[in-house]
Parts: sequence; C-alpha cells; structure tokens
Amino acid sequence: MSVPRPPPAALLLLPLLALSAAASDVVELSDADFESGLAERPGLVLVEFFAPWCGHCKRLAPEYEAAATRLKGIVPLVKVDCTANSNTCNKYGVSGYPTLKIFRDGEESGTYDGPRTADGIVSHLKKQAGPASVALSSMADFEKFIGDKDASVVGFFRDASGDAYSEFMKAANNLRDNYRFAHTSEEQLVHKYKEDGEGVVLFRPSRLANKFEDSTVKYTEDKITSAKIKKFIQENIFGICPHMTEDNKDLIQGKDLLVAYYDVDYEKNAKGSNYWRNRVMMIAKKFLDAGHKLSFAVASRKTFGHELSEFGLDSSVGEAPVVAIRTAKGDKYVMQEEFSRDGKALERFLQDYFDGNLKKYLKSEPVPENNDGPVKVVVAENFDEIVNAEDKDVLIEFYAPWCGHCKNLEPKYKELGEKLSKDPNIVIAKMDATANDVPSPYEVRGFPTIYFAPAGKKQSPKKYEGGREVSDFISYLKREATSTPVLQEEDKAKKSKKKAKEDL
Repeated sequence: MSVPRPPPAALLLLPLLALSAAASDVVELSDADFESGLAERPGLVLVEFFAPWCGHCKRLAPEYEAAATRLKGIVPLVKVDCTANSNTCNKYGVSGYPTLKIFRDGEESGTYDGPRTADGIVSHLKKQAGPASVALSSMADFEKFIGDKDASVVGFFRDASGDAYSEFMKAANNLRDNYRFAHTSEEQLVHKYKEDGEGVVLFRPSRLANKFEDSTVKYTEDKITSAKIKKFIQENIFGICPHMTEDNKDLIQGKDLLVAYYDVDYEKNAKGSNYWRNRVMMIAKKFLDAGHKLSFAVASRKTFGHELSEFGLDSSVGEAPVVAIRTAKGDKYVMQEEFSRDGKALERFLQDYFDGNLKKYLKSEPVPENNDGPVKVVVAENFDEIVNAEDKDVLIEFYAPWCGHCKNLEPKYKELGEKLSKDPNIVIAKMDATANDVPSPYEVRGFPTIYFAPAGKKQSPKKYEGGREVSDFISYLKREATSTPVLQEEDKAKKSKKKAKEDL
C-alpha cells in the first residue's frame, strides 16, 4: 500500500516549521540533564519552572523568549516543564507556576522577584550578571556609564583597599538589584569630583536634567558606611519628580504619591516629555519647600493604563496630563479640573488635598435599588453599610464575572444565602472585585476570595480557607458565628418532592 505524498506546499512548510521550532533562545532542560546543563553554563542563569496548561506561563512565554534573545551570550535563560520533570521541580520547592529562580555556578541563588516583561528581565539580569560595581578606568568609561537612562552611583577612591572602599562595595553588593554602581581610582576623575580623595556621588540621568534641582548629589556624611550609602541613595536618587517605569515602580510606589499620566516617551519625544514634567515640578517644589510631605512622579498613560482605570480616568483623552494621588493606605484622589499649562489647576488640587477638602475616589458600581435577595450585593459605595455593620456577622465572596470557579460556586452560595435568609445576625454577601475598590484590610489576589467579618471585629476579618459545599460553609459558621446560625428548613412539600425524586 502506497503512502500519499504531501502536496508541494506542505513540503515547503515542513523545514519552516522545523526552523521555527529550533529558533528558540530559551534552553529547555529536564530531570536527566538539569544539573549537567547548569554546569555547562557557569555564572548567572535564570530558570523558569512552568506548566504547559498555566495561563500565567503562557503570558510570560513571549516576554521570556524575547529576553533570552536579547541576553544571548550574557545570561542564559532556561525553562523546565514541571509536569514532565517533577524531581527537579520538587527539589527546588516549586509550588506554583511560573516560578523563576536565579542560579549562580549551578547553585540556587534565590527567587527572581523582578519584572516579568522582556525589558524588565533584561534590565534586572544585566545588573545581576556583571560585577556589583563597575570599575571605571578612563573619562570615556565614566561618561558612558553616567549617560545611561537610569541614575548612577559612583565611588571615588585613591585607595582601593581602605574601609571606605570596602563599605562602598558592600553597599553595591546589597543594592545591585535596584541601583547602578561604579567606582574609580583614575586620578583625573578623582580630582574632578572628589578633591579630598574619596567619596560618593549620585548622578541623575541627563535626560531628566532640570532647573529645579541639581543633576549631581554628593554624599556629605563624615564616614562612609554601607547603611549610610543606602539611606543617601534612597533619599536622593529620584529627585523631585522621577519618570516612573515598570522597572522602578516598586521603588517609587508604596508611599503617598501623586502621578501625572501623559504621553511620556523619552526615546521619541524627550522635549515633550519634559515640557509637562517641568510644570509638575514647578508646583511640586512650591509645596515641598513649604514643608508638605508628598512624592511626585510622571508616567506613561499607555504603560500604566491599568492604573488610570483604577482612578476612573480615560487614558486616551487629550494631550495634557491627568493627575491622581494614591496614599500609602490606599486612599485615592483624582484631579477633576483639566491640567493647565500655567500649573494653577495642579496647585489648586494640591492645596485642597493638603487642606483636607478632597473627597476620596471610590471605584464603585451603582448601589442596587433592590437588594432583597438571599445574597446581598455589595459595591464600594455600600461596603461600610453592609459588611462593616457592627452588629452583623458577614460572609463575603469577592468574585470576578469571568471566573469559572466563581460561576461553579454561585448556585451553592445562593443556596447558603437561602438557608440563612431568616437569620437576623448573619449576612451572606458578594462583591465584584473587578468593578469595585476592595477596602483595607481585605486582600484579593485570586478568585473567588472569601472572608468572614465577625460582629464587633470589622478591622480583623478572617480569610475563609474551608471547603465550598453548602455544608462546609454551615459548619464553619456554626464554629465562628457570634450567635448560633438560624437555618431555614425546607417546607414539607419540598421535602416530599425531593424524596420522591430520590426514590426514582
């Protein structure tokens, strides 16, 4: 029996498919060759432990591939399929996907906690791959180093074996993940920047140079220690108003912060990017000089579109920045007035903020007109009224409309609400966490997330970790509720009908 030959087009396609399959710059290792594969790659290696069915892994894949190509010859990127190589994954304690770990000379060095974009991975690993502090031997080396888009910290030492040098190198090793370090003993450089022979200078990126602050900041403490260097960097590296990016956002966020979002692009339009930034800085400096405490930043509305949606702002409207404040506690304030070129609108907004005249912004669906169902619908605007009612025990589910697990839970959760519908002390509630702000101290990192808020203890809700059958919830409430749950019994007719069905 003859086998049909593939058509000519298919024959042409075969080598192309083979080529594309072989074109990956990510090295795939298995239980059989993981140890030897790392041994063949001394130095720094990044390893992704993944599962083929994992959605997060699929989203990471193109970024990881792009980063591997850009880092070829610098840092190898490796992946291990944990569904087929459980021995390796178990050995390194992999419990979720994707897990990324850094290896040095074949030994695990720690978990990779950097960004998961190609740009972020490349930037992070380049800092890890080279020495903690780059040795500069000429003026050309120095100018190239401080010409980077990120700030630079440079140590100037006549004696590369003294205590000051040792403390600087210690700081560089400890902080290399976040900042760029270099050092030099080149006489021309030392004489130009540190006449006394040793010291530390911070150089802000030239593209962010402005008339409101110095581009260089000198370390002024009498003694150089790694702890004091760290404090010096953290207090000065970003200046009045940094450019917030995916790479540095974790260092900027987490405090009371005002961000002006607009079309920031220092590669294609540095002049336009600085035009609006200078107007933010002009007003920021007035308030900072007056002793007010607030951090400032500018950010690309395209890159941080997800943040704009959290403030209810449109990322596509107009040229001028849109402005919002998020405090360390998570409170949000939005500037409603259009940003003016003279900065007066921003000034009024800030004055109202510091005077306490601004209303907090809440992302919220409308309060339901009718909320008499067995499961109370909670939105941000009625959260306090329902969930924080001091005399009620509340079991609340935070869900997402697209979540399959939430859809599976829905009929059981509704049945639970029906069984407790006559209980005057227990409320069964749900909230769409994608359409409403979730207040502190609740943390929602996956769906569904369920909390129990006991009466009289609303600031200490308990995360529900039990089963998701109706009986599991009832058992939990019998243990945790302030009062014994009042369960709605099925009427006799329903019981008879149910029993008849079971008998069939």
